[in-house]
Amino acid sequence: MNISLTPEMDEWVAQKVKSGMYKSSSELIREGLRLLQAREEQRAKMVGDLRSELLVGIKQLDAGKSKKFDKRTLNKIKNDARKMFAV
Repeated sequence: MNISLTPEMDEWVAQKVKSGMYKSSSELIREGLRLLQAREEQRAKMVGDLRSELLVGIKQLDAGKSKKFDKRTLNKIKNDARKMFAV
């Protein structure tokens, strides 16, 4: 396999190898590909989870289990999310 890099990327790879972070440029490229693969797997899982949650919501709507969506409901959702992600 042959890989073409821009001069900037080639220099960056060379610097990483020279610094001792990686033994070779191939090791660095394999690491990058592993990270890309993991990111794609994570994204696929997120899409699957989202689809599952949407199906739950659709089933609830079909069963008549819905509430009016107004400004108060929106504010509650925002506040709950802020609490959930507060550091």
